[in-house]
Amino acid sequence: MKAASFSRCVHYVTGKEDARILASDGVLLTTIQDIIDSFEFQQQMNPSISKPVGHIALSFLPEDKDKLTDEMMAKIAREYMELMGIKDTQFLLVRHFDNSNPHCHLVYNRINYEGKTITDQNDFRRNELTTKLLKRKYGLTFSNGKGRTKTERLRGTERTKYEIYHAVGTALLRCKSWAEFVSHLKANGVEVELVMKRKGSKDLNDLQGMRFMKDGYTFKASQIRRGLSLATIMSKLNSNAEKEQPRTISRQTRQIQTEQPRQETYYDRQEHNEPSIGIPSLGLFDTTNPVYDPAEEEFRRRMQRKKKRGPRL
Repeated sequence: MKAASFSRCVHYVTGKEDARILASDGVLLTTIQDIIDSFEFQQQMNPSISKPVGHIALSFLPEDKDKLTDEMMAKIAREYMELMGIKDTQFLLVRHFDNSNPHCHLVYNRINYEGKTITDQNDFRRNELTTKLLKRKYGLTFSNGKGRTKTERLRGTERTKYEIYHAVGTALLRCKSWAEFVSHLKANGVEVELVMKRKGSKDLNDLQGMRFMKDGYTFKASQIRRGLSLATIMSKLNSNAEKEQPRTISRQTRQIQTEQPRQETYYDRQEHNEPSIGIPSLGLFDTTNPVYDPAEEEFRRRMQRKKKRGPRL
């Protein structure tokens, strides 16, 4: 995350019960205010950057708790920073003990010691590669994804996002057609809408994306799950249907052998060009649900206060 206020971020990471500073560089640790002043002093080297605060939470799984001494966590965090290009700048590393997942918070100045900005280009991709490398190097447990998230700890948009994630995941395991997929989501309070390049278009060649709605919140498909698209969904639904075909054919074969006159078979339907899997119904384009950006989760709102404009000189 990037934010505007060092004060808010530092107070958050140091204000938790039993918060423990593991490592730092370039900041005075005498008092909390000294830490904040240190960050803000260096920030003035490049005042044009509106969000100089870098904040990353490094969270590990409970299975690795015994391995993660303060020294080991600090070592992994320092290697993470080096691989992510977060170097030659101030930082503060603080460990928290407020849940079962061992974790620490890294606060760093995006303005380095030379007054240059630390790049955030391709942050998400670099983060993915870096964390995988470090987990393999130190023999850490790999997560199974969002399925392990404790949703009771989530609030607002984040809770809704995970609820949609689980509904979509379950539907992709069970459903064999688009209609069945949409019906399953509706049963779980989730609406799906296809987004077209031209307003009102019903041509699938104009398909631009997909979004999901629940409890008044709207998310793009990529916000729910990376790589989620209509193509990937239809591929999975077709795969589910193909797995079901041998059983369908077997039942039809027994029916042919025992009933007269002859019943139309699965292959007959194929010869008449009756697809077993259909494309999404055009009725999906009739949705009137309003689309708007969902509110940021509470913590992100606190960390990313809008920078106030001062009088021009």
